[in-house]
Amino acid sequence: MAARLSKELKEKYSVRSLPIRKGDEVKILKGKGKNKTGKVVQVYRKKWCIHVDKVNREKQNGQSVFLPIKPSYCVIEKLHLNKDRKELLERRAKGKTKNKNKYQAKDVNMAGVE
Repeated sequence: MAARLSKELKEKYSVRSLPIRKGDEVKILKGKGKNKTGKVVQVYRKKWCIHVDKVNREKQNGQSVFLPIKPSYCVIEKLHLNKDRKELLERRAKGKTKNKNKYQAKDVNMAGVE
């Protein structure tokens, strides 16, 4: 489950989106918690949703429960970086800067073409 990155993070890492994980700070763009910012408390892969710490409601018995939010409705504003995530960012950024043209004009033999 991936979410897109904020403009600052896109420019910094040259990556558009990343898999969302516990500890990331997100801003919610759609749904019940619109325009709220908070940390991801749980990534619920079975239900394809995330739980954010400041987006909850009270049940009738007084218990507080998190509201499920789709990751596509969020923008990651602050990353929870560790060794594996840094490697992923480097690997993806390297793929973006690589030359997209597989063949150069000098490599192609144009002898038989009229």
